[in-house]
Amino acid sequence: MQTKYFNREISWLEFNLRILEEAMDERHPLLERVKFLSIFNSNQDEFFMIRVSGLKEQVESGLLGPSEDGLTPVEQLAIIRERVQAQTLIANRYLKETLMVRLAQNGIYLYDYTDLNETQKLKLKEYFDHQIFPVLTPLAFDPGHPFPHISNLSLNLAVVIRDPRTGEHFARVKIPGILPRLVPVEVGVEVGNNGEASEPEESLFYNPPRGFVWVEQVIAANLETLFEGVEIVESYPFRVIRDADLEIREDEAGDLLQTIEQSLQRRRFGSVVYLSVENAMPNHVKSLLIANLEIENTDVYPSDEPMGLSDLIQLYDLEMPQLKDVPFRPTAPALLRSTPNIFGVIRQQDILLHHPYDDFTPVVDFIEAAARDKDVLAIKQTIYRVGSNSPIVEALARAATNGKQVSALIELKARFDEENNIEWARALEKVGAHVVYGSIQTKVHCKVALVVRRESDGIRRYVHLGTGNYNTKTARLYTDLGLMSCRPELGADATTLFNSLTGYAIAPSYRKMLVSPHALRKAIISKIEREITQVEAGGEGRIIFKINSLVDFKSIAALYKASQAGVKIDLIVRGPCSLIPGVPGLSENIRVISIVGRFLEHSRIYYFRNGSEGHEEVYLGSADLMQRNLDRRVETLFPVEDPNLRHHIAERILIAYLQDNTRARILTADGAYERIVAQEGQPAFEAQQYFMSHHSDLETRAGPILEPEEVEV
Repeated sequence: MQTKYFNREISWLEFNLRILEEAMDERHPLLERVKFLSIFNSNQDEFFMIRVSGLKEQVESGLLGPSEDGLTPVEQLAIIRERVQAQTLIANRYLKETLMVRLAQNGIYLYDYTDLNETQKLKLKEYFDHQIFPVLTPLAFDPGHPFPHISNLSLNLAVVIRDPRTGEHFARVKIPGILPRLVPVEVGVEVGNNGEASEPEESLFYNPPRGFVWVEQVIAANLETLFEGVEIVESYPFRVIRDADLEIREDEAGDLLQTIEQSLQRRRFGSVVYLSVENAMPNHVKSLLIANLEIENTDVYPSDEPMGLSDLIQLYDLEMPQLKDVPFRPTAPALLRSTPNIFGVIRQQDILLHHPYDDFTPVVDFIEAAARDKDVLAIKQTIYRVGSNSPIVEALARAATNGKQVSALIELKARFDEENNIEWARALEKVGAHVVYGSIQTKVHCKVALVVRRESDGIRRYVHLGTGNYNTKTARLYTDLGLMSCRPELGADATTLFNSLTGYAIAPSYRKMLVSPHALRKAIISKIEREITQVEAGGEGRIIFKINSLVDFKSIAALYKASQAGVKIDLIVRGPCSLIPGVPGLSENIRVISIVGRFLEHSRIYYFRNGSEGHEEVYLGSADLMQRNLDRRVETLFPVEDPNLRHHIAERILIAYLQDNTRARILTADGAYERIVAQEGQPAFEAQQYFMSHHSDLETRAGPILEPEEVEV
């Protein structure tokens, strides 16, 4: 073996392949498979905008040496190209040969414009004239017109026209993003393979049936309206992805808010890293694009299918509940439903919330109650991704209006949420809240809310600490954990954290929390080494991590050392994993599984046996084991100190994931993922489905749910 690590980028592509496999899994309802295919394509876009662009920058900067996984940037780019082309081919074939057939069987028709009858084309011409034509802007390219800017993620038509006076010219027509990508068209008489007209079969699921055609095909069919008096020789769609990562250098960021706004404008003009073209595009048109976009042939990705398939998510909005997952309606834990006094409940005991199975409403209620409570003196909160129309930020604004001290640490560098966060920052500043931005060097990614309340026995601090964002929308889609507590040491640590973020403090000390960038990796490795010590003393060592990414080489080296010492390790890693499991003499005691299901696995859990039953440690938090999280971000891991809650996390949540034999895949030593299947006589078990169907049974947050011999903790 030449290296002890999987390459991060290739491992990420394996993760996206698992998303694609979910799109092809017929156990999912039809429109859920459409959604997974859309997510697969959206993920791929972001991968090029961020990861591929970073590799290309390394090459351009002359950083050509191999990383610790043994691959150079040039080698990584070559492998990425090969795998992306292979995955895209699989996705496109599945769309055309299977998914579109299944959709048609259920009354949803995705037409090619050439297959439409004359009546349908006439109606689309009317739609084009009234809804599309007014917003189109053809841009010529000739000695008098410079090559037009092609914006990031834009879909375009490359049009060759022939002027009877001056000859052939090139023009570009951008497909405006404000237009629906899939244009509705009446389902009428269809043309069969033999060219004869036939009525579509009546759908058992949807009546009347719905038809759609790609908007770029409608525009291409009506280009003569845009270019009057000239001949349309040919037109071909193409799509561009640009480098969209924000790079903010310290010496140019005196005003972070202004710098972020300027960077968002520059994002539109980042260098091109991906050009998708139709296979039929002739070389002279392709060469013109390559030259003017200043790219290499290796940046061009030919395709036969419609581009930008993330737009298929439009179909998911159809009112067809029978083709989607049965809606899941979360509820708040019973102890919170029984009283409106949330502070009184937290004084009695710590509260664990498991989203999306637990409603996110108690978190919103916590901030809203603090905003209106006359005894609350201050609220401090980190804001990373809260989305638009955030009730959390609106509650903070009301609290400031009510005269409370409100401090909001808003991370302006939250990728692709920068504009939302700028809006919220200005809104909070307007009502008198103290707004602080993350520093240039370190992104603030931790999820912490602190409420300071005056009570009869003095000042008491209440905290909500979480693994996920304060976002009411994603809380219904992501699995996350949150802890509400008024334990004095957690409150003191939250105070220290906010003081260090809003003021000046170098490596502050914490009582219970593990905080990066100064101490988190060191603490995790120390706890891994403690498990080794337990084994060496004749005891048992046990580690379970549930995280999103594992690519930090120092942490992986510590896990390898623990495996070699005999510590039993289970890793539940949703996305990229650079650790190679199951290698004799290196990692034979490590198992890595990944779960991709209805909800995006997002919670981070760190479990250490710590010697014996009753002494286990469980930490939750925002941090994955990645270099960026441990070295360049402010992250927190916080302990779960209530023994019932620790037991619940270890014996219910973690064991359920480890028993999954329906959605789980196991990572092999060659880097592939294989589905875990139920053995003969073993019932099928799916963790997410278990949490949904047994949620009411779990509200006690105590007691074992599974036989302990099935999966040992």
